[in-house]
Amino acid sequence: MKNYLLQLAEQKSFSENQMKEAVDFILGKEVSESEIAAFLMGLKSKGETVDEIVGIVRAMKANSLTFKKNFVNVLDNCGTGGDGSSSFNVSTTSAFVIAGAGVPVAKHGNRSISSKTGSADVLEYLGVNLNLSAESTEEILQEIGVAFLFAPHVHPNLKKVMTVRKQLKIPTIFNFIGPLTNPIELDYQLLGIYRRDLLNVFAEVLKQLGRKRATVINGAGFMDEASLQGENHFIILDNGMITNHSFYPEEAGLPQYKNSCIKGGDAKENAEILVNVLKGKKGAYRDTVLLNAGIGIFTAGKANTIKVGIQAAKEIIDSGAAYEKLTSLIEKSQAGQMEAI
Repeated sequence: MKNYLLQLAEQKSFSENQMKEAVDFILGKEVSESEIAAFLMGLKSKGETVDEIVGIVRAMKANSLTFKKNFVNVLDNCGTGGDGSSSFNVSTTSAFVIAGAGVPVAKHGNRSISSKTGSADVLEYLGVNLNLSAESTEEILQEIGVAFLFAPHVHPNLKKVMTVRKQLKIPTIFNFIGPLTNPIELDYQLLGIYRRDLLNVFAEVLKQLGRKRATVINGAGFMDEASLQGENHFIILDNGMITNHSFYPEEAGLPQYKNSCIKGGDAKENAEILVNVLKGKKGAYRDTVLLNAGIGIFTAGKANTIKVGIQAAKEIIDSGAAYEKLTSLIEKSQAGQMEAI
């Protein structure tokens, strides 16, 4: 560990392989919490490169729960968190709409870290089993087209790093890479990030990770979701090509709402919002989900434009298909096999 820390002290960047080796060491060896803290702060002080982020992600995936099946055309829609908006669970709700469009969704998520209620909190309240075996998770994804991967469960070696993160109380690279570390291989990704200056960085990371197509978005008000408050900035990665874009809600055929209109609460309140949206209740919550689900449907190639994706999302919700995905996930996860840890 000393050599890695000395390299950071000299402000020298790691190659992708060097970073993977360093993080493999942290995750698999007896490394002290002070050494981990020094490593994270050294990276933050130097500034993380695309290659370094890719190396961290590859190390985390190599040390995660093992998934054996090779799925195709799977999407994850997950934000980094950290935007301070206290919004309801937008991406979690949207995942069921995207799945209703026939896009397999492997939703990676965690309990609340920077918001009131994380995806795991709201899904657990609704009855979703968070601690399934890899085999059961794969069966659920194959059978119903949507599965939830609880981050601490699929990344069991991260406990010490998580402890250090909580002690530091300062954002580090681990505050941003959660959505990148899904252990199921993805072809598509909708990634929300609250820092607009990192849009291109994360698009390049997704390119190196082999995504066929991805959208990286920073919403109006610097949300880590698409927002109806105003201008959204986003990047599309399509077969290796990266292009920058922006749009306003009216261009997508949706009304404007302030971000304060989509605030959430505890797990119970957010679960009620999620269910109401999937059952067709109109308003700011639904329209925000329509926007984000529409972008997800577009990202997966099921719609030629975001506007067409939004229209598809409306039809999926109104048909009951999105709500059916939720009830199926609850039922199948409760019947699934728990992972023995």
